[in-house]
Amino acid sequence: MAEVTVREALNIALAEELERDKNVFLIGEEVGHYNGAYKVSQGLMARFGEDRVIDTPIAEAGFAGLAIGAAMAGLRPIVEFMTWNFSLVAIDQIINNAAKMHLMSGGQFNMPIVFRAPQGAGGSLSAQHSSILESFYIYTPGLIVVAPSNPADMRGLLKSAVRSDNPVIFLEHEKIYAVRGDLVNADDKDYTIAFGSAALIAADQAAVLTIICWSMTVHLVKEAVKQLATEGIAADILDLRSLKPVDSEAIRLAAAKTHRLLIVQEGTPVASYGSWLSYHIQEIAFDELDAPVMVVSSDDVPMPYAFSLEPAVLPNPSRIIDAAKQLIM
Repeated sequence: MAEVTVREALNIALAEELERDKNVFLIGEEVGHYNGAYKVSQGLMARFGEDRVIDTPIAEAGFAGLAIGAAMAGLRPIVEFMTWNFSLVAIDQIINNAAKMHLMSGGQFNMPIVFRAPQGAGGSLSAQHSSILESFYIYTPGLIVVAPSNPADMRGLLKSAVRSDNPVIFLEHEKIYAVRGDLVNADDKDYTIAFGSAALIAADQAAVLTIICWSMTVHLVKEAVKQLATEGIAADILDLRSLKPVDSEAIRLAAAKTHRLLIVQEGTPVASYGSWLSYHIQEIAFDELDAPVMVVSSDDVPMPYAFSLEPAVLPNPSRIIDAAKQLIM
């Protein structure tokens, strides 16, 4: 298996889908001549031309609306925002048009469109550039929401997103692009991962709790689990990958095995996805639980600019370890 970065895996997936289907195109700020704000689209304009990889002005509402119209006409746009924070400028297009068009047209229009961008705290990017907006999009009926954590899942889920006839919110993370990993089935250009399938990425027969996470928090949890193991505490790690739809069966099986579940999210706690997930777990697996579900979140404050303060606000291995110990007491 080839080892690549998340950035390279996304680039491979984009190239494969642009090559596979002439109706696929990439549109967004700096995706072409600049090769992408995070260099995800490097080389794609040179390979596929300016009519397939389209640079736009700084006008999120405009190019999101254009892409939605293109999807209604049968094309398959991939819309890249520089960051999910900037998607708020296009929120009416995403929420009121992309998410609802299939229903409001009586099924006359499909919406094969992908919105992708990084989110989260990237290191002194200030409060206006550090938001986790996943709960907002998960709340909206009509949207599929995925948040992969590694190169193989990035490639497999992005290819599924491009091939879907429904709008997909594809959540990357500011800090995740350089993460390396094996590119599973690298030679299979039709390799995809189904929405709603979680991955048990660490399992221990002696595990006394399962930690549920996604996106950047997966890497924080891995570090915490290593430290817990040195103290004789074994934990499983369940990477959700897909937030909506969510893999309820994988969560139920985790509860049946370890009987204690800890959720780790970068989002803030109030009205968050983790809050809903804890309710959902008690809905589907209450009899399997030996303790209440716990949630580790970011603090309920705007993200500070100071580099020294940002880690204190975010979930970190120390906070995860403390929560895990509290859960098993």
